[in-house]
Amino acid sequence: METVYYQISLLVLIALISVLIAIEFKIPLSLSEIITASAASYIIGIFGLQENLSELILKAEWLKVLSSLGAIFLTFLAGTEVNIGVIKNKSKEVLSVGLLGFLAPFIGCFLVALLILKWNIKASLITGIALSTTSVAVVYTVMYNYNLNQSDFGKGILASCFINDLVTVLALSLIFSPFNYKTLIFLFLCIISFIIIPKVSKFLINKYSNKGSAFRVKWIKFILIILGTVALWSGNEPILPAYIIGIIISDTVTKDENFMKRLRSITIGILTPFYFIKAGFLLSIKVILSFPSLVIILLFSKVLSKIIGLYPIVKIFIKDKNKSWYYTMMMSTGLTFGTISALYGLTHNIINLNQYSLIVVAVILSAIIPTLIANSVFLPKFLFKK
Repeated sequence: METVYYQISLLVLIALISVLIAIEFKIPLSLSEIITASAASYIIGIFGLQENLSELILKAEWLKVLSSLGAIFLTFLAGTEVNIGVIKNKSKEVLSVGLLGFLAPFIGCFLVALLILKWNIKASLITGIALSTTSVAVVYTVMYNYNLNQSDFGKGILASCFINDLVTVLALSLIFSPFNYKTLIFLFLCIISFIIIPKVSKFLINKYSNKGSAFRVKWIKFILIILGTVALWSGNEPILPAYIIGIIISDTVTKDENFMKRLRSITIGILTPFYFIKAGFLLSIKVILSFPSLVIILLFSKVLSKIIGLYPIVKIFIKDKNKSWYYTMMMSTGLTFGTISALYGLTHNIINLNQYSLIVVAVILSAIIPTLIANSVFLPKFLFKK
């Protein structure tokens, strides 16, 4: 027990330092947590304070549970941000950009990993999935900071991001999950749940949410964990039902902004740091320093394939050249679902620690470089809300 508390204390300290770095350097908190944890792991290794730290972190059962819950709740929150109205009103744009935003880098990065890096097919598929994502966290933060989330243009970008990541999560489950009777039971229970949960949630929340005892949080926690349990039992990823649950009950839970702030605080303050810090601990700086060219190849393959696949289709819907380039560059970012996919590959022995490190660094750089280019060169300032 003492050892567990020691490990938790270390991770909480890293989480606290990560917050300070994120605030001072104005970067997404999840990115700061990964970088800080990776640096801490490297420093601890240099001083020899703890041998095989990455392996110990990976094998810690309590951390596996907490980091998994962090990913589930973060995915749920991402689902609640989906604006169904925008998707309906701009369905051709959102679906076209979202689907191509997945397919182009998925195919491009898969082929690069398979043919150039000579990785096996499964590792190449994980690479394609991890580098096909668009960072909802980064895009939403940028849109919010510049008030672009209030514009029709910004809402379209956010909706396309959600479609891109939804297809990514589906691909991760469909490609790597075994299809057997357990899968059929899982799909059946999900379909029934997705039909019943919105109505039941609305009834229960309206009746009991003002009675105290944090009923809404406990209800959401229950449905996410029970469906996540069934998903794991069937060999699927628990983030898939969490994302869809977030979408279908968003109208009910997002009405109370104070509640959403509390839920975000619980998720971001308590759960997600364990996920991103674990991802950072597993990131090998030695591997990155040994193979920088491979990181550049993976990053280049993601961004270039995104641009080639997206810019022509974005131009169909967004005629202004500056805005279409901004749209494309923001869709080229990646972070949360990219690291989730890479960590899935590592924990399921699809990729090794070296491959994981290279993929995650490429994902992290894709969160930084396209964002800097978009905001420094193509930022549509005339859309800023006065």
